[in-house]
Amino acid sequence: MTTCQHLADFLDTHGTKSFLIIHRKIIFSSSKSGLKRKALTSRCSTCSQSLGRIHSCVHCVYFGCYPRKHIQNHARETGHHISVDLRLGATYCHPCADYVYNADVDKLAKDAFQRSWARCAGAFDICPDWEPTIQERQLLNRAKKRRKIVDNCTLGLRGLINLGQTCFMNCILQAIAHTPVLRNYFLSDKHHCPPSMLSQCVACELSGLFQQFFSGDKNPYVPYKLLHLIWTNARHLAGYEQQDAHEFLIAALDVLHRHSRDQPRRECLTNDVLPNGTLPLASRNSPSPPPENCPTTQCSCIIDQVFTGGLQSDVVCQICHGVSTTVDPFWDISLEISGCYDTVEPQRCSSQMSNSSSDSVSLDGSTYTSSDDQPPTSLADCLRRFTKPEHLGGAKIRCGTCQSYEESTKQLTWRTLPVVACFHLKRFEHSTKSRRKVTSPISFPEQLDMAPYMSSHRSVTARHSRNNNSESNKQLNPAEYMYELFSVINHTGTIEAGHYTAYIRHHRNSWYNCDDSHISQASLDDCLASEGYLLFYHKRLISYS
Repeated sequence: MTTCQHLADFLDTHGTKSFLIIHRKIIFSSSKSGLKRKALTSRCSTCSQSLGRIHSCVHCVYFGCYPRKHIQNHARETGHHISVDLRLGATYCHPCADYVYNADVDKLAKDAFQRSWARCAGAFDICPDWEPTIQERQLLNRAKKRRKIVDNCTLGLRGLINLGQTCFMNCILQAIAHTPVLRNYFLSDKHHCPPSMLSQCVACELSGLFQQFFSGDKNPYVPYKLLHLIWTNARHLAGYEQQDAHEFLIAALDVLHRHSRDQPRRECLTNDVLPNGTLPLASRNSPSPPPENCPTTQCSCIIDQVFTGGLQSDVVCQICHGVSTTVDPFWDISLEISGCYDTVEPQRCSSQMSNSSSDSVSLDGSTYTSSDDQPPTSLADCLRRFTKPEHLGGAKIRCGTCQSYEESTKQLTWRTLPVVACFHLKRFEHSTKSRRKVTSPISFPEQLDMAPYMSSHRSVTARHSRNNNSESNKQLNPAEYMYELFSVINHTGTIEAGHYTAYIRHHRNSWYNCDDSHISQASLDDCLASEGYLLFYHKRLISYS
């Protein structure tokens, strides 16, 4: 209902101060202390449960859960008629048994929301309330039916026509189309392109792809224009030969990155463009380390906001244990899965390391030897091998601490994590003598904890091992490093002739197999049992700096 006399009487007597405190300090709190306060207080004062619809009484300091009727019992016993839903911010009147509206309270809630977003460092722009025009109102009145999203809804699922060995492109497009943050961004009409670039912009074409996927049309879509634009901007992929899906992913992200930085809030990684429209490799692998506190946010385009993370490289002197640190941005991580392991950094980082028979000392004081290298059988094994210290060989490097030339080790860890983490399992090996596909089974989980591979985790472990006190044993927030699987790209066949398919998560518990124009329902077990070539994980908790 719109409003009620009970709410009007409360506002006449007490004003809006209670609403202001609840909306600013609890519902729309964005500071660390505010989020901690919200987590501690937003639980039922009677049963201590934090799940369900928790309401806060505006008359006194009481929190009660709605499903178990604790907030209703409190209102009946105390005569406190008005409460606020802490999840939605809606005002509830208990005598009227309905949510009620008041213009002053609504304006106060909107102001609190905008203040909260203003503290989020412009991570994403505020979406203004939609006010339909007269024409849109007429269309809404004529179209009485409304599309409702339910658990088994297939809206957003659509096959893609194979245009001649373009399965590598189709599976990547399916993974991108089911990336939640990208979906929300493009369907919210956030991408704006100059009129002169509309016919050449890959980001505009991708925005059209999202619209086609969610139009409700069940017929397979023909992405011919998107393929042509990729060919134009990444000429090494032009032609009808079978291409590598991983190579196409990197090329597509590179083109989208260049076509999405039309409204930068910070300086992009590079402005150098070659005559053929591609970025030089040296520029993409920018040798200058990013700012210390923000290693991966030099560009504000949606691609870098979603896919870019920071990889920290620590070179440790084996004599004085002095550490030299650099941070490089990355879009994906390539992981060796064969028995012979050479650490390879991701696409936007360009150095390599090899194993040595010597012992290596890590940042946390652990010692690794070459005998620790066994063929990996899981994604966790690959990540442990990727982040273990590697001896740099016989060459001695001058240490900045002890000023002498000594042997060193190098260790990679994650400084910052992207919203979407893409792991590339290197199943294709190329050498001067042969080419082969590595078919070793690599298991991967639905939920991935990246905390053990973080630079902060290694630093905390090192301090604890040195000091051995409770103060240095700082606990990391586990929720910040948890990821959930939402897409897997698979390759069947040989290195000379094969086919790409994709598993995608459509809703939280709905999985589908995308084989070009054919889409079939699958299960999580089917996905986890697949071979795996590209693994896409989405961050469970997105925090704004």
